[in-house]
Amino acid sequence: MYRKRKFDKRYLIIIAIVVLAILLVVLSLALKKDRNLSLPEKVVKDGGTFTLNILSTPVNFIKEKFRENKEKSRIYEEYKELDKQKKNLNSLKAENNDLKNEIKKLKEELELDSILSDKVFTHATIINRNIDYWYEEITIDKGKTKGLEKGMAVINSQGLIGTISKVSGSYSTVKLLSNENMSDKISVKIKVGDDYVYGLISGYNTKNNTYTVEGISENKEISKGSEVVTTGMGDLFPSGLLVGKVTKVTTDNFDLSKVVVVKSLVNFDEIDYVSVLKRKASK
Repeated sequence: MYRKRKFDKRYLIIIAIVVLAILLVVLSLALKKDRNLSLPEKVVKDGGTFTLNILSTPVNFIKEKFRENKEKSRIYEEYKELDKQKKNLNSLKAENNDLKNEIKKLKEELELDSILSDKVFTHATIINRNIDYWYEEITIDKGKTKGLEKGMAVINSQGLIGTISKVSGSYSTVKLLSNENMSDKISVKIKVGDDYVYGLISGYNTKNNTYTVEGISENKEISKGSEVVTTGMGDLFPSGLLVGKVTKVTTDNFDLSKVVVVKSLVNFDEIDYVSVLKRKASK
């Protein structure tokens, strides 16, 4: 037979305490601050404040613990990412050191004083850029006194931007690759598997910030995203200077050679500082 369960008096006591605490809190908040309180009112207000502090302490404690755990999780995730980057950096350093040692040994073995990728840097600042020739040329504050010569390559942090076209004692004019009337064609190479295909930069599209590379006769598949760099075949041009990345491959009108569209990584509207490069002279 079903027996009626008796109500536990302990619950009644807890409910009474909670109700009393709420009443005390309400009364303490209702008392005006701009008048003198009577003794009973002071007792009520102090009791309400005391009760409120007691009730809020565990809640604040739990909130603080949640916040601490969340912050610890965030710090740990950042630590794991930094540790991963550190491992990658150590790997790159080791690989770089190995490559340097290999190049050194090759030079000694072949009795070479310099290779196509050896470079000499001269840093310069743009001092003049005519708005009427914005994409054609710039003037920099270095010239013959710093060893600059016509035909040297000019780069910024994003890649190749042009070549020296005129040189005076203290200044030089740089012909930009964004010049649509480019007359000096620059030799470049595109990595295809373990090999390279070679071509010439023949034009620039201002609207799309792309170069046209022509003269590639090799029947090899060129992938989009492949890096395009200089060959170092000229007297002053080093090899390996980044020109851009392949975005499109077609053929010429006679289907005899490939025409490659290369997206430049350089923002030609924002150029302030450059570096002039030349091949390191043989000893």
